Amino acid sequence: MPLALHHEITQFLYHEAALLDDWRFRDWLALLSEDISYTMRTVTNAQTRDRRRSVQPPSTWIFNDTWQQLERRVARLETGMAWAEEPPSRTRHLVTNVQVLQGERDDEFDVRLNYILYRAQKERDETFYAGVRHDRVRRSGDARGWQLCRREIVLDQVVLTSHNLSVFF
Repeated sequence: MPLALHHEITQFLYHEAALLDDWRFRDWLALLSEDISYTMRTVTNAQTRDRRRSVQPPSTWIFNDTWQQLERRVARLETGMAWAEEPPSRTRHLVTNVQVLQGERDDEFDVRLNYILYRAQKERDETFYAGVRHDRVRRSGDARGWQLCRREIVLDQVVLTSHNLSVFF
């Protein structure tokens, strides 16, 4: 992977993280392709045991969203009536260990990265989400340069201790 291309994609991901941290959700939506797949599943401790048998244990979708569903989530947050975000969360998206590989199409690249999402709300409500993301980015024909067309989020924790899950990863 050429270093310049890796840098360009990494800068795109940093820009996306800043938009989410700054609650600029409409600008974030503009970075998503209309055919985006935005998913998160549960993980289980049984994965360690079943790995030897090459069996994927059952999991449950936490997110399995399309662009339209993400837009509705953003619209709900914009109303000021989303009880889970009163007061609004303060977040920091930390992105690291970015690996970029050529995708199936010439204009698409698969990105594997580690992340930590820190969320603070109210005086003492703090949550850390850590894991790996498998993203697919695509060159766009406009000034943005890139679009996010797939995001698969895999959390390291088995039990979610947050009161709600209203943030974007």
